[in-house]
Amino acid sequence: MKPFTTCVHAGAHVEPTTGAIMQPIFATSTYVQEEPAKHKGFDYSRADNPTRQAYEEALAAMEGARHGLSFASGLAAVQAAVQLLEPGARILVCDDVYGGTGRLFRRLFAKYNLDFQFVDMADPAAVKAAATPATKLVWVETPTNPMMKVIDIRAMAQVAKQTGALLVVDNTFASPIFQTPLALGADIVLHSTTKYIGGHSDLIGGALMMSRQDLFEQLKFVQFAAGSVPSPFDAYLMHRSLKTLGVRMMQHHKNGMAVAEFLASHKRVKRVMFPGLKSHPQHAIAAEQMLGFSGMVSFDLDGTYDDVVKFLKKLKVFALAESLGGVESLVNHPEKMTHASVPEEMRKKLGIGPSLIRLSCGIEDTDDLVADLKQAL
Repeated sequence: MKPFTTCVHAGAHVEPTTGAIMQPIFATSTYVQEEPAKHKGFDYSRADNPTRQAYEEALAAMEGARHGLSFASGLAAVQAAVQLLEPGARILVCDDVYGGTGRLFRRLFAKYNLDFQFVDMADPAAVKAAATPATKLVWVETPTNPMMKVIDIRAMAQVAKQTGALLVVDNTFASPIFQTPLALGADIVLHSTTKYIGGHSDLIGGALMMSRQDLFEQLKFVQFAAGSVPSPFDAYLMHRSLKTLGVRMMQHHKNGMAVAEFLASHKRVKRVMFPGLKSHPQHAIAAEQMLGFSGMVSFDLDGTYDDVVKFLKKLKVFALAESLGGVESLVNHPEKMTHASVPEEMRKKLGIGPSLIRLSCGIEDTDDLVADLKQAL
């Protein structure tokens, strides 16, 4: 099936008792057993729940994977992936990574004798130079957050294969509609489902998708043993949201492209970062490995931080808030908000400064978004 059809039908099974077309919410923590250890496939809802199982089946289908696992947050999914490693492992991480991911690596996991090396993965040669026999994981986020770098997934897969490392790709910004990392050589795909998959700014969640049976069994154990799973209610709502992912992403993409083109032509804007623009340094790679460019746009305002604050306060449609991927448009100041935990020296190196603004273009009318930016500028 093609992506839009998969969105609607993946994980959907007619309920046998009533014929209900929607998966019921199985709000139960435990299940009655016929005899000790003899049951109908479910014994405790931390391990498995029918509502969550249907949602995970849909997640796998969306990424063309054999298996999908859901978690209570995107960072819970990140933690599960890192727990595949043994102490002493070296991990190569793209330098422009979500602030929460970098914070988790630097402040929590690093003290367990894991060596995290942050590398500019837009430069494959730099990644090859950083890779050693101790490298066990290559962590890619593409497009990156917030500088919108595009990383060549095939090239990273080649580096990982040469060193015997796993390749994890955070596909949150692109969504499964616009990018399928497993088909490009990734071992594991990660999503903060809080963002485009949930899509309505009312849920927190994460997901891992993979096809290798050994990885599924290890990660399934982590999910069960660590217990950071979504409730049946959240699993139901995420599954419901998946059904409209395709049509939502097309409008996000349309709005992102229009907003990026408008900003690129405005005298008050110094620089626009959007993979769909031909001026983007990795546009050719983006056009090759992505089917669309989503609704994420970053830009530098030509002015001081005070000018940025004035601009943010004048916006009427874009709301100043963290997160992204919802139906409503959001604006974020990475230096002060989502990436405040990134070390100052690294922020400066990446270009995350006072004038940087990140937009999450929602699904409103395109003309209204452009008009809002125009009047605020």
